[in-house]
Formats: sequence, C-alpha cells, structure tokens
Amino acid sequence: MSKYLLIESRDPFESQDSRAFYELAAALAGDANQVTLFLVQNGVLGARAGEHARWYAELGKAGVEVLADDFSLRERGIQASRLAPGVKASGLDVVIDHLGDGRKTLWH
Repeated sequence: MSKYLLIESRDPFESQDSRAFYELAAALAGDANQVTLFLVQNGVLGARAGEHARWYAELGKAGVEVLADDFSLRERGIQASRLAPGVKASGLDVVIDHLGDGRKTLWH
C-alpha cells in the first residue's frame, strides 16, 4: 500500500481536468492506497455544499480523505460550516506533515 497526497488548486467549474484528478484519487484509493485530496486556492470553490457535493461523497465512499485549506476558504468567503459533506477544513500543516511522511505527491 502506498500513500498519496493529491493537491487540487484549480476551480472545478473552470477546469474539466479537475474531475479527472478526482477520478485518479478514487482509483488510487480503490487499489488499497491511502489517499488524501487537499483542496487549495481556487480548488476550494467546488467544496461548497450544492450540486457538486456528490463528487466529494463519491470520493469519501472510495476511501479518499478530502480536506480544504482553511486559509483559501477564508480568502474566498467560504465558511467551513458550508462545506459539502465529507469535506473537512484543514490547515496547510497537513500538507507539510504528509510530505514529511514521504507521501507520493501530485499537484494539479
């Protein structure tokens, strides 16, 4: 089993590639890997509860941990209480911890 950290910085409403990145996270988790998807910068825009919340529910069912950078959320006026189910607000220190843990990392 490998450990992965996938960092999504793109707005999923503007970049069709985001959906493919989410599918990669689910596929890696489906292969019994430990996967964290960290949403940062405009990547947090899709984390709001609403129409696209199913993306994050699917990732959670696949075993992917989905975190949203709390600074990016604040900068975009998104309250943690308004996040889609399965998405948790988190500090950037999680990324540093995961990098220190030797996780394989992809930044999109």
